[in-house]
Amino acid sequence: MDYSQFLYMKEELSLIAVIVILLLFDLLAGEKARKHFSLTACLLLGVHTLINLFPSQPAEMFGGMYYYTPIMTIVKSVLSFGTLIVFMQANTWLKREDTNIKQGEFYVLTLSTLLGMYFMIGAGNFLMFFIGLETASIPMAALVAFDKYRHHSAEAGAKYILTAMFSSGLLMFGLSMIYGSCGTLYFNDIPSVLNGSLMQIMALVFFFTGMGFKISLVPFHLWTADVYQGAPTTVTSYLSVVSKGSAAFVLLTILTKVFGPMMVEWQTILYWIIIITITLANLFAIRQQNMKRFLAFSSVSQAGYIMLGVIGGNTLGMSSLVYYVLVYVVANLAAFGIISIIEQRSDKVEMNDYNGLYQTNPKLAFIMTLAIFSLAGIPPFAGFFSKFFIFMAAFQAGFQLLVFIALVNTVVSLYYYLLVVKAMYINKNETPIAPFKSDNFTRVSLAICLLGILGLGIASIVFETIHGLSYGM
Repeated sequence: MDYSQFLYMKEELSLIAVIVILLLFDLLAGEKARKHFSLTACLLLGVHTLINLFPSQPAEMFGGMYYYTPIMTIVKSVLSFGTLIVFMQANTWLKREDTNIKQGEFYVLTLSTLLGMYFMIGAGNFLMFFIGLETASIPMAALVAFDKYRHHSAEAGAKYILTAMFSSGLLMFGLSMIYGSCGTLYFNDIPSVLNGSLMQIMALVFFFTGMGFKISLVPFHLWTADVYQGAPTTVTSYLSVVSKGSAAFVLLTILTKVFGPMMVEWQTILYWIIIITITLANLFAIRQQNMKRFLAFSSVSQAGYIMLGVIGGNTLGMSSLVYYVLVYVVANLAAFGIISIIEQRSDKVEMNDYNGLYQTNPKLAFIMTLAIFSLAGIPPFAGFFSKFFIFMAAFQAGFQLLVFIALVNTVVSLYYYLLVVKAMYINKNETPIAPFKSDNFTRVSLAICLLGILGLGIASIVFETIHGLSYGM
């Protein structure tokens, strides 16, 4: 065996090293050292992210079981960046008396799910893919139930593990059909033996159903609102951004790489799923008063927009999807970060509680406003350009009517997103949330998100200007 192949798995090896160090720190550190657990975890993950920013040459390892392309480094870096922000925002929550003793468990479980996502992204065989999927899903159930004595966290954990179990069973059933009809689970070998038979179509349907649960696409989204509301807010933000982004990228990769000969079939499935997902999620989001349930249906809608990058099955769609996920990371984590810190300080999570927030906490209201504007796709913030690029990818792939329906739904989404802005700036409240100061970790995380929302928007404007000038020449 050529052990040099492991060098192409530097992201995975680096992350495993971080997990082992944090595990040993949790076991061996004294009381004084444990006070710096959050700082240690953030520094280690930050170093891991920085040293893995630069891509290597494409490679195939272990007989095709695992492979590497430069785009994977970008995706893994985005996921690591999102996880780092989640770690910063978790500091206040982990300082609580009932969670302080479980800091090590939180970091190790979270990084274990991230490692599973890495394995999913680099898999070249459905068996390897499924191992990565379960490595990401099982620790996530423990994270969802982390606050088992608070806010229905145990119930949310049970709902998550049950739906994850059923979705994994359906996905595995589809993989068994693939193996039965193709005689192999290697991504490179399957396309040559696909003939569009009924068994292969059913395999595609079951595989897509399993992935639909992971991404929260309608009608596989029914667990989302309850789990998002019951889970600790920090875990909810991780689940809504990092987990969703990795699953969307993997779905695009497998549909194009493995099911390329059946493009017409899976594009038809995606076409109707996108319409139903965006429309129903927007309608349900309008009715929500709990902020976590509100963002849950918002994330379901965002998943539908992300699928616009998948349906084209081309290079533009993949690059648009990665950019969309990056923008979604900074915007959604900014919103969840503010919800989390307000919940920790005041135990308030209803939209009515945000009435008059601008009077007492103007900085938080301002950052929340920018995050909402970005999620809604209002120019000149980054969310506008991420939606523009992903719409363009679907439009160029020939789905003009689908893009038009998505645009109409964007107008609908403006209504419920602006309800939050209206609550903070216009609605009166005799007893608004009292003014308070955030901890340094939360401040830094919100500053990074704010820079991302504004910086990525400015960078997109510059890119489009240069691209337009060069095109005109």
